[in-house]
Amino acid sequence: MRSELHSSWYLFSETMISKGVILAGGQGTRLDPLTRVVSKQLLPVYDKPMIFYPLALLMRCGIREVLLVTSRDWLPSYRRLLGDGAALGMTIDYAIQENPVGVPDGLVVARDWLAGEGCCFILGDNLFFGNLDPLRQAMSLTGGACIFAVPTREPQRFGIVELGPEGKVLSVEEKPVEPKSDLAIPGVYLFDGSAAWRAGSLQPSSRGETEICDLMESYRREGLLECRRLGRGFVWLDAGTVEGLLEAGNFVATMAHRTGFEVACLEEIAWREGWLTDAELASLAKKQVSKVRREYLEGLLQP
Repeated sequence: MRSELHSSWYLFSETMISKGVILAGGQGTRLDPLTRVVSKQLLPVYDKPMIFYPLALLMRCGIREVLLVTSRDWLPSYRRLLGDGAALGMTIDYAIQENPVGVPDGLVVARDWLAGEGCCFILGDNLFFGNLDPLRQAMSLTGGACIFAVPTREPQRFGIVELGPEGKVLSVEEKPVEPKSDLAIPGVYLFDGSAAWRAGSLQPSSRGETEICDLMESYRREGLLECRRLGRGFVWLDAGTVEGLLEAGNFVATMAHRTGFEVACLEEIAWREGWLTDAELASLAKKQVSKVRREYLEGLLQP
């Protein structure tokens, strides 16, 4: 195993992260009964399915290879919605999580697809808006893992990171009863190529699941865990609860109405990233069933 890990670190350090993994599994119990007949990440957040938002984040960070990890029941729905990504100038693959046994299991499922490369791992019910420069800059991280920190008024609800005076990670805890800081860890992480093997070696917690904080701790013990703060101008929303889903929808609606821009418009992002030509965007616009979306995409091409 050690030789595999060292090989993976070398591969990670030689290139920018080019792969993204979105975890869209789980049972969505916090949103029951909404999730009895539909995957949580397919629920609407204003005018888009929830899954569009984490996918949009990966795209805005320049990631064109994406693996979506979901359950067998919902796989056909995701394929119908997103296809293979070719229309957006990218590649979208799928993997089945037979039994959701914790967030790190998404990396175990993705192991063969990652093939020893590093990745940006993102939770499908986490939404991010605003200045993404710290995240984009971290894409060139040479080995180890990088997490992010956002101040919160409810530290008991989230994974929490404790930082030393110079930003060194002192501890990470999952939903602590007595938090050591008010810095929450949002659901987007950068991992080197050893993450899948590390995740596979984790032991379940008292909840019967493997914990993402335990994966972070495995890096921290070896001095390989970095944390970057996401300050003002950055918004992180957890849409995995009824209240969070409503808050996210209202936030996106306000942004769209006040700016005139669609939020998480995948076609627009692909075009602005240079993955689509003007002609290809125009072709996609003509295929839109919604007149509003068709006119919006066509308007992007106007001088």
